[in-house]
Amino acid sequence: MNNRFIKGAVFAAAMAFLLTAAACGTTVPASGEAVQPTTEMKASGGAVTSASGTTADTSSAEETTTVTGVEVGEKRVSGLTLSYTTADIIVGQTLKYPLVSEDVPEIWTSSDESVATVDSVGNITGKGEGTCTVKVVSETDSSLGAEVKVTVRKNEGTQKIDGITYVDGILVANKSYALPESYAPGGLTSETYDAFQQLANDAAADGLSMSVISGYRSYDYQSELYNNYVSQYGQAAADRFSARPGYSEHQTGLAIDVNCADDSFTGTPEAEWLAAHCNDYGFILRYPKGKEDVTGYQYESWHIRYVGKDVAKKIREAADAAGDPDLTLEEYLHIDSYYH
Repeated sequence: MNNRFIKGAVFAAAMAFLLTAAACGTTVPASGEAVQPTTEMKASGGAVTSASGTTADTSSAEETTTVTGVEVGEKRVSGLTLSYTTADIIVGQTLKYPLVSEDVPEIWTSSDESVATVDSVGNITGKGEGTCTVKVVSETDSSLGAEVKVTVRKNEGTQKIDGITYVDGILVANKSYALPESYAPGGLTSETYDAFQQLANDAAADGLSMSVISGYRSYDYQSELYNNYVSQYGQAAADRFSARPGYSEHQTGLAIDVNCADDSFTGTPEAEWLAAHCNDYGFILRYPKGKEDVTGYQYESWHIRYVGKDVAKKIREAADAAGDPDLTLEEYLHIDSYYH
């Protein structure tokens, strides 16, 4: 990360102003700007006016605020490069700071701390539903800066409807959340099937073949499959790669094993294409490498789960924001996966 050491009284004075101005949506200078002890600045009606008559645009100002000791008239900042510029988080979630490519002393502010706060190194915490802008500027050159558009949504929590668990509106089946034995869509859902057909067609255009080797499985079929694995390998080993009846994603009609459900698929051009592009069609790679302690299952390069394009995009954005390209559904929803 860049130099984040903020010095003494200069920073303290700047931050006091920045926090006040952020509540008004005002674009403000960093502490490296010249300070005029006798200048009075008022924000009202969408403009900032100094005692000498200088004005600067603001995004909004709902009430008149007086701030002394800061020169006005700063232009919109630009020139810093961030590792991400949008973030979609839930209330209470904290995202790791976006990396700043340039080596500058940084000052971070939020335009609305009732929506999201940001600490001195850029970690962003959701506080309430809404949108706001988190801004970073160079302490020594206020013309250098960048912004992150932050959307905060409430955690809808966990609901159980007809024995089926939904977390934030997403159907969940893992080691912690079982499906009732009676749940039987009878096949892949139409949305899942259509999305995979489009995926397969586009992969074919790239010279690759994608097919469903295993899709929907009934409760009874999963029971037979799991018990056979236990007989062959023992329960501890079977639990690493096969779900107990009622706990399998395949019973949802939303999961697909592509081409070959074993390690021979890993590393193939089809596997690489699937990992890179499945999000575009509303799928996620459900059991990524190195996340067995989170998902409860070993790495499966062939297993994808349909969540819809909107949710797949949000998961990808959350992964980018967290700096973790293998962010799992459990991590996105803040849930666990183990047999209780």
